[in-house]
Amino acid sequence: MPLTTKQLYARARKIKLLLLDVDGVLTDGRFFFVPGAGGRLVETKGFHSRDGLGFRIAHRSGLKTGFITGRHSPVIEYRAKELGIHYLKQNAREKLEPYQEVLREARLEDEEVCYMGDDIVDLPLLTRVGLAVGVADSHKALPRYVHYLTKQPGGFGAVRETIELILTAQGKWEEALEHYLR
Repeated sequence: MPLTTKQLYARARKIKLLLLDVDGVLTDGRFFFVPGAGGRLVETKGFHSRDGLGFRIAHRSGLKTGFITGRHSPVIEYRAKELGIHYLKQNAREKLEPYQEVLREARLEDEEVCYMGDDIVDLPLLTRVGLAVGVADSHKALPRYVHYLTKQPGGFGAVRETIELILTAQGKWEEALEHYLR
């Protein structure tokens, strides 16, 4: 669904909540298992610092955020808490029900939500939300279902890129920059 910049910004202006998948969007999709206490393996992930700052900017600008992920990971729980993420739904292999729970909790409508995904399991949400975003290295089926495809791949600043897009459309990006120019 290629949109003109004007159409894209019209959708982005309505966004009050940014939801995203984690593996492949906030991370590059790889899992690393390292030795932990007692010889058990511990899962770890890599996160991009620009995405982290992007969440702080988004929150300061009034945007709510959340993760809906198919896996459960203490690393995700830790990162969500560290970033002040408002909604966290783990073990969500089917994402529609957790999405609807978040919508009810947030008291929002589909058109007020941006969802970011990278694979076909994200299609039920991408086809409902007001602003559907796929990361640059998404599955080949996604581009025809999203309103915007990031220039950055998952795990390398794609979330920050989307936050900047939303805040620019809402006329809040310049104010966000001013915070760092004082």
